[in-house]
Amino acid sequence: MKLTEDQLRDGLTRLNDWELDPDTPAIRRTVRLPDFSAAIALVNEIAQAAEQADHHPDIDIRYNTLHLALSTHSEGAVTDKDMTLAARVDELVP
Repeated sequence: MKLTEDQLRDGLTRLNDWELDPDTPAIRRTVRLPDFSAAIALVNEIAQAAEQADHHPDIDIRYNTLHLALSTHSEGAVTDKDMTLAARVDELVP
């Protein structure tokens, strides 16, 4: 179910470094890691969490930097699924 603006704002206050993308219905976070191997290791952990949640982020890898985006495409909006997976990602980021 699509989150309201108030729900989005409230949810983002409980997450680390996630922001609402003003151009798309998505939340985004950038994570910088020590090197490429660390970035790939985190991507693998995120992939496992995403599979368990049956909800998958967009991930762009640039050497040691990950750009993550979450949106529920079937809803055309940010939903509880996105907030839940974002919170799980926060737990995985070293």
